[in-house]
Amino acid sequence: MQRNIREVPYVLKQRSTTKRTTIILENREREFVESLIADGKEAGIKPLISKMLDIYKNLMISDWHFPGEYYCGISRVALMNVELFNILTQQIPKEHWCETGKKMGEALKVSIGSTLGVESSTQANWEKVFERLKAQGFGNFQLKDKFLLLKTPFINESEIWRGIMEGLLGVELETRNPSPPFVFELRKHKQS
Repeated sequence: MQRNIREVPYVLKQRSTTKRTTIILENREREFVESLIADGKEAGIKPLISKMLDIYKNLMISDWHFPGEYYCGISRVALMNVELFNILTQQIPKEHWCETGKKMGEALKVSIGSTLGVESSTQANWEKVFERLKAQGFGNFQLKDKFLLLKTPFINESEIWRGIMEGLLGVELETRNPSPPFVFELRKHKQS
């Protein structure tokens, strides 16, 4: 009697690098995830977990100390609502906004340099710098030709942003659109 056995395809014989993982959620956790999916805020549980892992990697949550001490590389991060920060910025005289922003940018340059291991004034690194700033809630940055666009900024004053970006990126900028979304023209790249 001949058995009808098919050969297993070569592709299926190879070991897969992906592994199945089971996560056990409490009822209220599962209900929360299901409500996010039902409300259209998340596409499904796998995309949600992938997003959470990306955030974890980008913000190095493994370095966070609880409660209330969060670090991103060498910098302590505070979760603060935007309104409070904008009240604080309004206390700085307008003629000092750009100068204050430059000092903030220089501090960011040190933080990002030590965290990512990149020089923020090197234009080839700007995409990594912009990704880090976005992950930390600063806003969505894009470079288009000689224009730097900033969508969804957490600070409402363009001159503070001009200073921040000049200090961080080592450039001179001219403000082209002073209200969000901000547009800055790259005028000159400073030599290190």
